[in-house]
Amino acid sequence: MNRAGLERIARQELEALRRKLPPGMAGSARELPVVLMSRPSRDMVREDGLDPDLLGLFVGPTLAEGGEGPDPLPPEILLFLDNLWDYAEGDVDVFREEVRVTYYHELGHYLGLEEGDLEARGIE
Repeated sequence: MNRAGLERIARQELEALRRKLPPGMAGSARELPVVLMSRPSRDMVREDGLDPDLLGLFVGPTLAEGGEGPDPLPPEILLFLDNLWDYAEGDVDVFREEVRVTYYHELGHYLGLEEGDLEARGIE
């Protein structure tokens, strides 16, 4: 599948997911940008030590930090479409599910949840 097709599917899925969120979370989710990238950049891998196969990443201060935090970047979610597609092994339904799980996982970080909290909620 080409990049435009992956982006279209991911954006459709993200819109559907945002509509399903409880009202309090939906407002916060709408304000949080989601950036669709192919894969982590070479600099992200080399300088930041990110796994080149990473599916998603939350960067910036959490909602609780209110824009104030050690990270100089604004809050946003990065979804790595080619990695998600590779993980799905070319299955569109698995790709949609992984977009969902990864988005909820990274949104959870924005909302201040730690890895253990996310695992307890089934969004590892």
